[in-house]
Parts: sequence; C-alpha cells; structure tokens
Amino acid sequence: MSDTVRLAKRVAAEHSCSRGDAERYIEGGWVAVDGTVQEEPGLRVAPAQAVTLLPGARLEDGRPVTVLVHKPAGMYADDQPGSARDLILPENLMPGDRSGQRYLKRMFNGLKLVTPLERAASGLVVYTQEYPVTRKLIEEGRHVEQEYVARVEGQLREGDLARLQRGMAYEGRPATPMKVSWQNETHLRFALKTPAPGFIETVCDAVGLRLLALRRLRIGRLPMAGLAEGQWRYRLEYERF
Repeated sequence: MSDTVRLAKRVAAEHSCSRGDAERYIEGGWVAVDGTVQEEPGLRVAPAQAVTLLPGARLEDGRPVTVLVHKPAGMYADDQPGSARDLILPENLMPGDRSGQRYLKRMFNGLKLVTPLERAASGLVVYTQEYPVTRKLIEEGRHVEQEYVARVEGQLREGDLARLQRGMAYEGRPATPMKVSWQNETHLRFALKTPAPGFIETVCDAVGLRLLALRRLRIGRLPMAGLAEGQWRYRLEYERF
C-alpha cells in the first residue's frame, strides 16, 4: 500500500528518536504492532495500525550468543533448513535456563555450526555468533577434547583396547593417543581431540566392532548434562570450552 511506511520510520517519528535507535528498539523486541511484537525494522505498517513501545523498553546492543543443542540421531547438523538449527525454538529451550537471554530473531544473524556431527549420531552440537568460540572450536579444534559413548556389537581381542588407545591414522591425520574404556558390556567411552566425522566408526571396525549408535557427551569442558534430546540452551558467560 502506498501509505504504508517502514516500522523504524514510524517508531522514530512517534517516539522522537533517531532511525538507528528505532531499529535497535525493534530488533530488541520492544515494539508491538497491533499488540504483536515485531522485530523487523523494514516491516511496512499502515496509519491505522497501532505501534507501541513496550514497558521497560531500553536500547541494547545485541550480545552475540552461543547455543548448545542436543541433536537427535538421524538429523543433520549444519546451517540449512531441516537441520539441528531448526530446534532452536522457544518451546525447546531447556527448562531452568539461567542465561537471562531473551529469544530474539537477531540471534540467528551469522549463527553458524562450529562442531560437525554425523547425521547418524546424537548428542551435543554448538552454534555460535561469537568469534572467540569459532576460533576455539574450529581453528584450534585439534586441541579440544571431546567425549563420546559408542554402543557397539562384537568382542575385542587381546591387545585391541590398547591398540585403540594408541590411536589410528585417518584421512591424512596422524595417529594420536585417545582415552578408550568400557562403560559396560556394550558401550565404549571415547575421549579424544576433535575427531573427523566417521573416525570412531572406522576405528571400531578396525578392531572388529560394529558401531550401532554414537552420542557426543562433551565438547571441551562443556557437557551435555541437563539437555534432553531436541532441547537447547544458551552458553553462560562464565562457561568456557
């Protein structure tokens, strides 16, 4: 409609603020149109529509976020629709999340997966807007220990557990020691520096074990504890990988 204007222009005019501040109010989730919060500064609004600034509205710069997700088996972990990223919805937020973060659309701007995980595997994956987290988990990922539990079928021969613990070369990567131990008769625990996708299945196969299921429990110092399958939470400010 020719008489509509951008929401940011309307907010700036009605609340005597700059266009930039109006956009910050809108992206901060402080503006409602006809009673519904809108976070798009470019939304077109008509003169008859009611535009209100919500109580407690304040100008805030968007703080970059890091999100921990418990990915179910069978779901891709990437940045595309249909992946674990789609689980980051208000209704899937872990009960008792203590971050104090408000769920806003701007948290998806530049949000990227930094911890690949096989589609068949389940467990912890990390999406982030924060460069230090990206650097830690991608550029310095070879130094970050991850913990997995593998459900396997088969029997190890004498010496095979020690062989696993010494590590194995894989896709051009040299063999590096890893911690491998039986959790029970059917589950092996692996703790190793950021493995390439497919590595754990390959080493299991090399010692005569069939990998039935794989779950990532920990990345660096952050465990999946408390996250049910399909849930997510924000990384807390004091938490470090």
